[in-house]
Amino acid sequence: MPHYLTEPAFNHGYTPKTGVLLLNLGTPEAPTAKALRPYLKQFLSDRRVVEIPRAVWWLILNGIILNLRPKQSAEKYASIWSQEGSPLLVHTRKQASLLKGLLGMQGQQLVVDFAMRYGNPAVEDVIQRMRAQGVERLLVLPLYPQYAASSSGTALDAVFRTLLKMRNMPELRTIRHYHDQPGYIAALAASVREHWQKNGRGDKLVMSFHGVPRYTLDKGDPYHCECLKTGRLLAEALELSGDDYVVSFQSRFGKAEWLKPYTFDVLRSLAKQGVGKIDTICPGFAGDCLETLEEIAIEGKELFLTSGGKDYRYIPCLNERPDWIAAMAELVTANLGGWIATPDDANMRQLRARACGAKH
Repeated sequence: MPHYLTEPAFNHGYTPKTGVLLLNLGTPEAPTAKALRPYLKQFLSDRRVVEIPRAVWWLILNGIILNLRPKQSAEKYASIWSQEGSPLLVHTRKQASLLKGLLGMQGQQLVVDFAMRYGNPAVEDVIQRMRAQGVERLLVLPLYPQYAASSSGTALDAVFRTLLKMRNMPELRTIRHYHDQPGYIAALAASVREHWQKNGRGDKLVMSFHGVPRYTLDKGDPYHCECLKTGRLLAEALELSGDDYVVSFQSRFGKAEWLKPYTFDVLRSLAKQGVGKIDTICPGFAGDCLETLEEIAIEGKELFLTSGGKDYRYIPCLNERPDWIAAMAELVTANLGGWIATPDDANMRQLRARACGAKH
């Protein structure tokens, strides 16, 4: 017999609700080695994240990485941990709250929540919570602008696996990417302009995206092309020439070739070429996190300055910017066509409830 998750009590007369679920990568519970170990194990055991043969990877992961990396990662997390907790968790929670508020102001009474692919709040727990609130139509938005199997793909996997356990599945829609959505591009451009107005314009704008192994491009992953398109559209919005900016890729792990150019190689090269002042932005992240605040804002700055650069400024992610929340609302609304309740829908529910009551 299949094992199903417990369903909420059914009520013939209740009003079905529409829900919006934001998905992000995840975060450890605390900036400690003890908290990092289970988080990293869950993350690095994902077959979409690491595609090398399981037996080989099991030995590497359990014999080397999980014995060394938790302590190293904990130190990095500690350097960016806030009083509210993990920056990624804080920003994602606030984005969900602000999105719900804005959609409500626009007359759309939706259940809006968020979950993490790795760690907590877990996808299965949040979907069950939304179902308990009467959600029968679910729109899922992974907060990755550019689609990659190892990010958006695995986030959606977690949703699909949860639905496999449900007896009474909700209707489902997913948003796979928004790399060229006008509101997203406009919010990025506005953030850069505001930075320039406040701090002056650098000699070069570095757009750093999270890296993925090079073989994923050869196997059909669209991520590289979508990153380049985002970079081109942002440059056009800022009226930059090809010499004014560079698209690069960060967070390389292991010895395999990843998408190039590597961000740290770019920073080192620019400094040695005599480019004294640069601005760096991470358009592939909806909210600031370890990879932006520690790797780019701290490590990147140190590398550039020690390589001969003079001035390095990091432009924060979109986080809770009103124009970004508005862009999210536009994206959600565009994908809710036919799901927004109307007076006719309410009348039909009443008729259906009466019919069910007569039969039972």
